[in-house]
Amino acid sequence: MLKIEMKKIFTILFLIISFSANALEKKTTFDNELFQKAQSEGKVVVVSSWIKYCNSCASQMKVLNKVKNDFDNIEYFTFEITNREISDLLKVQYQTTLLIFKDNKEVYRSIGEISREEIYKAIKSSI
Repeated sequence: MLKIEMKKIFTILFLIISFSANALEKKTTFDNELFQKAQSEGKVVVVSSWIKYCNSCASQMKVLNKVKNDFDNIEYFTFEITNREISDLLKVQYQTTLLIFKDNKEVYRSIGEISREEIYKAIKSSI
């Protein structure tokens, strides 16, 4: 009986630690006016979509939060995929969608990309 209870406790602790490891404050930072302004200023604009409790979204956002510091002239926005106005504007249907814009054009789109190497490669090719 004690062995079964200990297993339950360890399972619960494991789940809590797993979820908290990927916990990242997710909030919508996308604003169409700022998005348009960044493009008109010649910046490369990176946009990612997310949804609550999405592990791949959290992984992608961790990489993208570092991108902001590693590249100059980059503007980074996020939005929750359930925001239909933004989703429709950008024609995004899935969470963990990554978009890159340059010169007022979309130059890159991926779904589910969480590899640091691939994300950095996409951004470098857009600069």
